[in-house]
Amino acid sequence: MAWLRTVVFRAFFYSVSFPIVATVPISALFGQHVVIAHATVWTRFHRWAARVILGVHVRIEGTRPVGPALYASKHQAMFETLELQALLDGPAMVLKEELADLPMWGWAARRYGALVIDRAASAKALRQMMREGKAAKAAGRSVLIFPEGTRVKPGETPPLKSGFAGLYRALGMPTVPIALDSGVLMPKTGAKHPGVITIRFGEVIPPGLPREEIDARVHAAINALEG
Repeated sequence: MAWLRTVVFRAFFYSVSFPIVATVPISALFGQHVVIAHATVWTRFHRWAARVILGVHVRIEGTRPVGPALYASKHQAMFETLELQALLDGPAMVLKEELADLPMWGWAARRYGALVIDRAASAKALRQMMREGKAAKAAGRSVLIFPEGTRVKPGETPPLKSGFAGLYRALGMPTVPIALDSGVLMPKTGAKHPGVITIRFGEVIPPGLPREEIDARVHAAINALEG
């Protein structure tokens, strides 16, 4: 049954997603705020499809701060890349260059205002990410980063990438760590399973801390559901 639900979900989600993504150029004609609204429609559709077809529900723990913030989230599944877009009201998301280079989808992500960085995290790429992050902050948007740098399996707790500390220092925004356990129900490979995914907002961390301290606090907080 789990495999059947998974196949139906994939077929339905991607078939409906294609025209949604394909019409982004039309939204882009009316400005970034319309692109963000367009993306929110897509992510809410994903939430609905996951709930109705897969039986996946979301439990929110903790409280979001009022106003823009730097959100640092655990990354275990594609699920949160969409769910957090809607949940955080359209944040500027740090995105791997490989995704931004995908035909059509990558263009749409750039119009949305994604902060693109290459996997090698060269000095030039990091400076570009920080400039784009500052622009997002100036526009009153939150910024979302997956500080471990890639999707990991449940139970894995790799160190944070250097780009996170640089962005934290450059933006000077309050930082909110996010723990989640999406990988248990929504693994990268294999069947998806019904159940409840927990998304936990951690304690707000002020700007201006030394790198060792901010890394340690965020690493502990985003891994609070591991083990």
